[in-house]
Amino acid sequence: MIELVAGGARSGKSRYALDRASATAGEHIFVATATGGDEGMDQRIARHQAERGNEWNLIEEPICLSAVIKQSSEGQVLLVDCLTLWLTNWLCSEESNDWPIEKKRFLTALKAAKSQIFLVTNEVSLGVVPMGQLSRDFVDEAGWLHQDVASIADRVTMVTFGIPTAIKKPGLD
Repeated sequence: MIELVAGGARSGKSRYALDRASATAGEHIFVATATGGDEGMDQRIARHQAERGNEWNLIEEPICLSAVIKQSSEGQVLLVDCLTLWLTNWLCSEESNDWPIEKKRFLTALKAAKSQIFLVTNEVSLGVVPMGQLSRDFVDEAGWLHQDVASIADRVTMVTFGIPTAIKKPGLD
């Protein structure tokens, strides 16, 4: 089972995904794509760590998310937070030209995964088209990534104001 959980900044998406994943039986693994580097991000990371407590194993992987998914196994519950930070890491890396290769590996790994996977991401396509090239590339790539992941996912949930809304779920047409 794969669930994509999307929402805007401070929408409650991470809390919702954490609650859903915590309620799923199995070995709980939090996959963090964020990297520190400034005081604000360090504070966000610390808050997320405190919210999930000690019952979660941690994998920090800002780049090779496909390998983490590929190595997961039945009986594991993965919570990946978040896809848009992962994309940002790629677009800002020296290897940014390899993004299409990693994206394909990631989607292939998702299709073959035996673990339960919850993927958190920021919805960024509801605003205006950004002026800068990197920002436009980010919005484009995020939109395409979200479409591809949503087509694979069993469930897609949009969280707004802390309220989850099912966009795709088994039995929902």
